[in-house]
Amino acid sequence: MDQQSQLAVILGSDPVPFETLISHLMSSSNEQRSHAEALFNVCKQSEPDALCLRLAHLLQVCAQPDTRAMAAILLRKLLTRDDSYIWPRLNVSTHSSIKSVLLNQIQVETAQSLSKKLCDTVSELASSILPENGWPELLPFMFQCVSSDSPRLQESAFLIFAQLSQYIGDVLTPFIKDLHTVFLKCLSENSNADVKIAALNAVINFIQCLTSSSDRDRFQDLLPAMMKTLTEALNNGNEATAQEALELLIELAETEPRFLRRQIVDVVGSMLQIAEAESLEEGTRHLAIEFVVTLAEARERAPGMMRKLPQFISRLFAILMRLLLDIEDDAAWHTAEVEDEDAGETSNYAVGQECLDRLAISLGGNTIVPVASEQFSTYLAAPEWQKHHAALIALAQIAEGCSKVMVKNLEQVVSMVLNSFNHSHPRVRWAAINAIGQLSTDLGPDLQNQYHQRVLPALAAAMDDFQNPRVQAHAASAVLNFSENCTPEILTPYLDGIVSKLLVLLQNGKQMVQEGALTALASVADSSQEHFQKYYDAVMPYLKALLVNATDKSNRMLRAKSMECISIVGMAVGKEKFRDDAKQVMEVLMSLQVSQRETDDPTTSYMLQAWARLCKCLGQDFLPYMSVVMPPLLQSAQLKPDVTITSADSDNDIEDSDDESMETITLGDKRIGIKTSVLEEKATACNMLCCYADELKEGFFPWIDQVALTLVPLLKFYFHEEVRKAAVSAMPELLRSAKLAMEKGMAQGRNETYVKQLSDYIIPALVEALHKEPDTEICASMLDALNECVQISGPLLDESQVRSIVDEIKQVITASASRKSERAERAKAEDFDAEEGELIKEENEQEEEVFDQVGEILGTLIKTFKASFLPFFDELSSYLTPMWGKDKTPEERRIAICIFDDVAEQCREASLKYYDTYLPFILEACNDENPDVRQAAVYGLGVCAEFGGPVFKPLVGEALSRLNAVIQHPNASQPENVMAYDNAVSALGKICLFHRDSIDATQVVPAWLNCLPIKGDLIEAKVVHEQLCSMVERSDNEVLGPNHHFLPKIVSVFAEVLCGKDLATEQTASRMVNLLRQLQQTLPPAALASTLSSLQPQQQLALQSILSS
Repeated sequence: MDQQSQLAVILGSDPVPFETLISHLMSSSNEQRSHAEALFNVCKQSEPDALCLRLAHLLQVCAQPDTRAMAAILLRKLLTRDDSYIWPRLNVSTHSSIKSVLLNQIQVETAQSLSKKLCDTVSELASSILPENGWPELLPFMFQCVSSDSPRLQESAFLIFAQLSQYIGDVLTPFIKDLHTVFLKCLSENSNADVKIAALNAVINFIQCLTSSSDRDRFQDLLPAMMKTLTEALNNGNEATAQEALELLIELAETEPRFLRRQIVDVVGSMLQIAEAESLEEGTRHLAIEFVVTLAEARERAPGMMRKLPQFISRLFAILMRLLLDIEDDAAWHTAEVEDEDAGETSNYAVGQECLDRLAISLGGNTIVPVASEQFSTYLAAPEWQKHHAALIALAQIAEGCSKVMVKNLEQVVSMVLNSFNHSHPRVRWAAINAIGQLSTDLGPDLQNQYHQRVLPALAAAMDDFQNPRVQAHAASAVLNFSENCTPEILTPYLDGIVSKLLVLLQNGKQMVQEGALTALASVADSSQEHFQKYYDAVMPYLKALLVNATDKSNRMLRAKSMECISIVGMAVGKEKFRDDAKQVMEVLMSLQVSQRETDDPTTSYMLQAWARLCKCLGQDFLPYMSVVMPPLLQSAQLKPDVTITSADSDNDIEDSDDESMETITLGDKRIGIKTSVLEEKATACNMLCCYADELKEGFFPWIDQVALTLVPLLKFYFHEEVRKAAVSAMPELLRSAKLAMEKGMAQGRNETYVKQLSDYIIPALVEALHKEPDTEICASMLDALNECVQISGPLLDESQVRSIVDEIKQVITASASRKSERAERAKAEDFDAEEGELIKEENEQEEEVFDQVGEILGTLIKTFKASFLPFFDELSSYLTPMWGKDKTPEERRIAICIFDDVAEQCREASLKYYDTYLPFILEACNDENPDVRQAAVYGLGVCAEFGGPVFKPLVGEALSRLNAVIQHPNASQPENVMAYDNAVSALGKICLFHRDSIDATQVVPAWLNCLPIKGDLIEAKVVHEQLCSMVERSDNEVLGPNHHFLPKIVSVFAEVLCGKDLATEQTASRMVNLLRQLQQTLPPAALASTLSSLQPQQQLALQSILSS
């Protein structure tokens, strides 16, 4: 039968075929189901009215509840506003039939789960048509249900309210008073638990959609009744309802924490009571804890609020510590098998750990450390091993959030941990090692610098605990954490002992111990670099043996880690030492590369990284291997994200799967599950592509096309930040590789048009990605990459590309300003305190990085296009001028000045028209309190003196006094002021050179000479010392002075410059030597001798050797 005839039967007068189609849509047989789906889609396309009416009819007449439920779900999907939204295609009579059937069924349906599905369908349709007043009967119907005597109707109305409030908050606002009455009546008087939960859901959703705080405040008095819903459910032993209520209140704490502020003491008190009640289910207690931690985390919406309740913080901390005691001494833990890593840990233990970490990060060390240290001392004094263990685990968990405070009390912290290294219970010793590892990461490098002489020997001793392989393995892992934040100078004295112990562990029978030893060796080699050469011959044979022999499926991770270790050791010791072994290792990797591996094999990702390290180590010698390395690498970079999308309320939740590597996010009514292992492999591959392009430069040319086509689309890969970051970093590398290959004649016959095509592909893509980028840090990286690309492509850019970059810069400046003003708003909150201030300061520093990059890229455009960029500069001036303001940060002022400096320097005469506007700012900024701003301003004065001609002349007097203030400043020679001083001296020199007729040269020139030599800013030093040289060569009277009075000074400046490092170009230096030789011949010997005697001994020797050679 063809499709048309099938349709005629399905939608014909006999209801059975249609019911059969719906039941086949629920079939467990894939074939039956996909056949039914195809037919259903044809109905949807060609007969939408008939299909919807049929589904509505089923809701009314079908006896099977699951078929009715399916009909409600299918109808909801058809009425959802997405690609398959069919409401606008239906005729008016279908519209009114569906609306009346739905409202009617809500009144007559008896099964609760079906009622809920009907409410979902009504809400879905209403969210689309109510705002345009397409369903005037609905609101009166809902109010009627709420005030009826039927609990089921009341529940249905509240369920619809809850789902609709975000769409029709505005429509409901006029009814605020009525709603308040309805909500209050139901929450305080209704005895039905389901109705109360539905009402709570509606209230919480409604509060969230109210935009004005005064409207929200009108609902404040509902809070006691809202809490009562929770406490009543608990008192009636109805924990399932209580858990629903808790989940709703957590949502409120997250989105509208300030709604709770006035009654926070009562609310948090009740929650802690629930968390402390041992008679309740774990799930209930965990939700109560989650509520309080969520409130602590609401920093953006209610900064500082929870820190005002110290008594509660102490109680919560005690509750979390007690959860950590729920740990069993499971025999499996001691066997040290990798799969039993978490043996003995319970869900209480996991919640305790996670919440301590979150609490410390959100409240900070000043609040948490005093509470923690009091409770830790009690726990450490107790006889039970579990309490010792809990204190050490908690310390490791809070270290990240409390690092600033803990660094100031390192002695206490380190002693507490090291004392537990000798505890009789191995799990406590493990926890102590774990704490040292975590503290090395969070409190480094202070911990490493001050306590290496206590920590490293303790870890070395723990590696000898052969009775407890878990402890040995963990000690090796802690060496990894310790050495990551460590200088070679600190590590080297301990290497003999550590490396020999790690070699013993490599031969251990336990895989966990071997893996720990491998990662530790890699890290130690990485930190000690060439100091590791002396151990190379002892270590490498073991590493190669593991690589070759660990072929079993159970050993896959061991082989992967041996690859990692070999490649890191190779990089540390360098090409010469590693070369012979490198060949063998690459043979093994090549044979692995072509072998079949299972999808979950960790080898792939490790291998990608190992190849890239080998490339860094071998440089151009690696090129022959690229044809083997690149195809699988590109394949990994092109992996599609493994995404599953279900509706947020579907019964087959992704979260129920055991798959550790699934991450889920909920967006609106969709739940998206993403396989993280796939994303991580993709990110690694993208990073490696960037490494190869960076390392091989022109040698990477053959791969550019494929890599560009792979990475450019990933600039907008929003599933994973690391993928975007790698794609961004690679853009300039690809352009540079292409350009170098052209210049060195290695471009396989391609010419400059190829670089232009590549640039035309990359630059617009970067600009577009920047426009959509949500993350501030990545925005800064994109601007940086764009800047590098413009430096490489330069004149190849056409006007429309420059236009798009300039427009994007405007957008970046605007977006940054609005983020700043949001932060300023946060600072006005009633509980705002110093810790919140710190947080905002950090966020603003991130913002400055964006401005820095804006300055850099404008500088590049100005240097590239010179005067033809000025029309764009004019457009930007309204965005840049506010950056000069006194209310702006020093960094913004500095950047604004640098941009003007670039315009004046690169555009010369064409920029004179801006002097009137900008020079007053520049002159004022010369005496700014920030040395970086002063440096940029005095540099700009020098540029304007050089190129400003008659326009600058009237300002010479003021310029001199401004420069004098910088040069004469009592702290001018302090390290932070040196750059400003040197640039002021250089600017003064330019005034002497270009405006001699406007100054009292007999005063100013000697004053300038007196400041020489300058040694801080090496670029300006070369300019200034060349200028002095030229003046002496021309026998400039003011420099030489009356009767050549200043010659000794000049000779001593030359001597200092010639003895110094990098203070003059080679050319200037040889001119100075020639001048000194001339002076030797023309000066009387006595005068020369007295000049020499005024120099420092080493300068005298240097000069004598120069003059005698």
